[in-house]
Amino acid sequence: MKTLSDAAALAGILDRLDRLPPNAPAHWGRMSAHQMLCHLTDSFLACFGEKYASPATGLFERTVMKWAALYMPLPWPKDIATRPEIDQVAGGGTPPADFDEDRQALVGATARFCDPTRDATRDFHPIFGRMSRDEWMRWAWLHMDHHLRQFGV
Repeated sequence: MKTLSDAAALAGILDRLDRLPPNAPAHWGRMSAHQMLCHLTDSFLACFGEKYASPATGLFERTVMKWAALYMPLPWPKDIATRPEIDQVAGGGTPPADFDEDRQALVGATARFCDPTRDATRDFHPIFGRMSRDEWMRWAWLHMDHHLRQFGV
């Protein structure tokens, strides 16, 4: 089970991110590769409490859906809607600027997210609610992997 806590898994995600070309076509969804970089950065910023993402959680989302998303050995479904505040296509997310700068912003946000001194238990996922550090690290790997696969890397 891959997680960003594992140095090899993190290095693999960062290598894939480095190989993402600006013009990579999407295999599904409406975002461009550049919008996807901003979406992932916005997702981390929402975890830090630095960007608002409206809650859409209930008992089912915090239990069954969270368990399935984090632990079922299946890829995440395609075309699942995100929270409007981090939806790049609908205009709620941070607009893309310079591709390389936005990629570096994502690398920086990923490093902050993975910092072992950060108290991840204070973070709040808009769908899954509070999570342990291990759950956060699993979610982050899955989220990044999902979107990198979206663009074939």
